[in-house]
Amino acid sequence: MSEVDPDLLYQALGLVLGAVVGSFLATLLIRWPRGKSVITGRSRCDSCGAPLGPRDLVPLLSYAALHGRCRRCGVAIDRRHFATELAAALIGLIALIAHPLPLAAVTLLLGLWLLLIAALDVEHHWLPDRLTLPLIPLGLVAAWAGYGPPLDERLIGAVLGWGALFLIAAVYRRLRGREGMGGGDPKLLAALGAWVGAMQLPFVLLGAGLLGLAAALLMRLRGEPVTGSSRLPLGALMAVTAWPVWLIVAG
Repeated sequence: MSEVDPDLLYQALGLVLGAVVGSFLATLLIRWPRGKSVITGRSRCDSCGAPLGPRDLVPLLSYAALHGRCRRCGVAIDRRHFATELAAALIGLIALIAHPLPLAAVTLLLGLWLLLIAALDVEHHWLPDRLTLPLIPLGLVAAWAGYGPPLDERLIGAVLGWGALFLIAAVYRRLRGREGMGGGDPKLLAALGAWVGAMQLPFVLLGAGLLGLAAALLMRLRGEPVTGSSRLPLGALMAVTAWPVWLIVAG
């Protein structure tokens, strides 16, 4: 009998761990904006409220086995569960392929954190301080531990990240007489600067801009109007761009 490749087991661990955490993130994504607790009480169907058993809670597999419907009421399960679990599983797999432990754990943490931030911003245009601000000290701690760019570059990145978007928002407000950017965007870019460093922030903003153009083009192709008042989730675009940048600079 041939031995199992340790690298495959290692990568499978990332896939499974990501999916498990993704299940929690999906619940958080659905319940937190509604003011509901994700810690207390049993897991229940979002439609009929029936308690969910262990066989209903296996990430990805339960959704597939149930054909995306509640076992009790037959109503379609919110697709955010499957989408978030799948995205988190891929983040876990990529993190463990890209980096060895313990750096892979740091990369996985950042990826999952940014996934939740991006999902909340896409759906609600909401960047909670409880998610963005803790990323700043966490990034600096990671630098102190020797992961990624040096500490001084990341301190400068945090300051420049906040200052650049704050200044842009202030100038836009002065010229146009209305808000053009959410208050959470400068805080998020400060947090990203604390992870990838000042030298990488232009790449984060460039990537976010290109993704924004692609999103606007997709809206036009769908027949949706794209005007100066159209809202795009800048925070989500920056978060999606920043994690690949981290994969490169941390390696």
